[in-house]
Amino acid sequence: MCGITGIFSNSPTSPDIMERMLDVIAHRGPDGRSSFQHNDVILGHRRLSIIDLSTGDQPMFNYDKTKAIIYNGEIYNYREIREDLLAQGYKFNTSSDTEVILAAYDTYGPESVNLLNGIFGFCIYDLEKEQLFIARDHFGIKPIHYYYQDGLFLFASEQKAILQHPKVSAALNFKTLHHHFNLRYSPGNDTLFSDIKRLPPGHHLTFDKIAGLQIKKYWQLEPGEPLRESQSAIIEQLQAHLKEAVRRQLVSDVPIGVYLSGGLDSSTIVQKMHELGVDEINTYTLGFNEPTDEFSDAKKIAEHFKTNHHEHNLPSAALKDYRKVVWHAEEPKINLIQGFKMSEYVSQHVKVILGGLGGDELLAGYDIHKFIFPFNKWHDRIPSWMQKVFKWKANFIYSIQNKTRSFSLDEYRRGVQMLLAVGDIERFYLILRNTWDYDNPAYENIYSKPFLNYLRSEKTPPVVSEFEKYFEQAKNKSPLDQVLFTEFHTKMVNDYLLVEDRMSMANSVEERVPFLDRDLVDFGFKIPIELKIRNNQTKFLFRKAMEDVLPPRIISKPKWGFTFNPYLQFKKDLKSEFEDKVTQNYIETQGIFNYKYIRQILDHTPHQRMRWHYNYLWLLLGLHHLEDLYKMDTRFS
Repeated sequence: MCGITGIFSNSPTSPDIMERMLDVIAHRGPDGRSSFQHNDVILGHRRLSIIDLSTGDQPMFNYDKTKAIIYNGEIYNYREIREDLLAQGYKFNTSSDTEVILAAYDTYGPESVNLLNGIFGFCIYDLEKEQLFIARDHFGIKPIHYYYQDGLFLFASEQKAILQHPKVSAALNFKTLHHHFNLRYSPGNDTLFSDIKRLPPGHHLTFDKIAGLQIKKYWQLEPGEPLRESQSAIIEQLQAHLKEAVRRQLVSDVPIGVYLSGGLDSSTIVQKMHELGVDEINTYTLGFNEPTDEFSDAKKIAEHFKTNHHEHNLPSAALKDYRKVVWHAEEPKINLIQGFKMSEYVSQHVKVILGGLGGDELLAGYDIHKFIFPFNKWHDRIPSWMQKVFKWKANFIYSIQNKTRSFSLDEYRRGVQMLLAVGDIERFYLILRNTWDYDNPAYENIYSKPFLNYLRSEKTPPVVSEFEKYFEQAKNKSPLDQVLFTEFHTKMVNDYLLVEDRMSMANSVEERVPFLDRDLVDFGFKIPIELKIRNNQTKFLFRKAMEDVLPPRIISKPKWGFTFNPYLQFKKDLKSEFEDKVTQNYIETQGIFNYKYIRQILDHTPHQRMRWHYNYLWLLLGLHHLEDLYKMDTRFS
């Protein structure tokens, strides 16, 4: 795992710029740094050594020195690809997966990306054509960002490297900010920095002076036709795919650990490692000093499989690290600190860690799936005229609750609005995810009048626009299938995977996600929805598949989120930290948000059902840190 960055300019570039770009992502690769310049192109690389420790330095060249590669990630099937290329007469100089990517590209061209099963973001530079080829993995596990203006093309694993170039402005993207505060993450390919974009998952790009920038999709996940086999046959296949996914991701020349929560996903990874005969399994558990800590369940699994187990408890004043994690994440988020502290702890023991992300998305494990499933048969039965009546009632209910200013009733109000959205699965889902785009008066609470007028005059696309194409692609599936498919392309990529990458790499730890193995994902989307949830029990088939090899407590355990309780955090240090940093003068000078509404939240009697309000404060505090850290101009005029 590494950090990569590059410059392609139509004017001379000082090498000092590349050095600054490499300095700012040193955490992604403390084991080595290098750069290479050819005419108008400079490539930079920071190395975290995982495979082929002695000969895997980059940039790496092909046999005739006509192509060079810099690469971030791991290819789990590189040995199989290498054997095929050897059979065709290709000569290798190293045993690294990096050279295999380059050799495959040398042999098959851009189509070679479809051979890869792994996590990656890489750039191949063709010295003869003076052309860059950059690709991001199928699911977006590893990041690629880019900037292109006035003949200057920049790319990097993290935005902070791109911002080192003097021509790149740290201006705030106001439209993305609106979506970010709705969703608690930035959807799509835009970022909070106006001029920096993300390369989408499953895409590659080429850049040269003649053709400019060209982006192409090389792979697309299909919803898939449901399997028609028996339950027992599907269970057998699921078990085989899980075992193979874990086996593939054990490839490493350094020790590997597992994040163990005591939940079904992480416990399954440990069980499969045990089944595969891994001699020493290192497991790590994090606690928040809260009632939902999972130490006892994790310990049960650790004792059951005789792992080398470690526990770590976070200090109560967790927000002292918030500024640091916002710098790493490059956006304000509410789910950063726990991942950062966990990777900080495990970095003392291992360089590679396996995590359970993807299991809930693939096999229906979140509580919102339980809310959606009972209405699966009703969304197609509500006529359009009735939906219009429901929308009117939902707006009326919001106006009534809004006038009371009783924020503790907010969750009940949203529950009623969710029921009134039956017949419109996109609206139903986004209300569950607590977007407020459907409640127009919410804008007047949250935003200043000038900023609200700006959003309306610019006809800022509603949040739902970021989700429509995925719901449309899966429209012939059940409503819950549509949600799983949509979240796999949206929230998982730009929320959960972003956090996993930034917080692990902040501490020079490579995190792998076996549940996002390509073959397992393809199989998972073919499992019938009635086997994923039954009697409103999440992960029904998955639980059945593991019931003979995991303790009963783990099989029956409900989902616990790996996160802070915002209500408890508000009482611990969020309120005091917020009032110290996000003052009335700061908000009014910035000109985006409505301080009167913020003050009402701060002065309201603390309540457990105000978690979304506390998350809003958390994001505002993070935006303050982001502005200060990156000298971002957030003032709206």
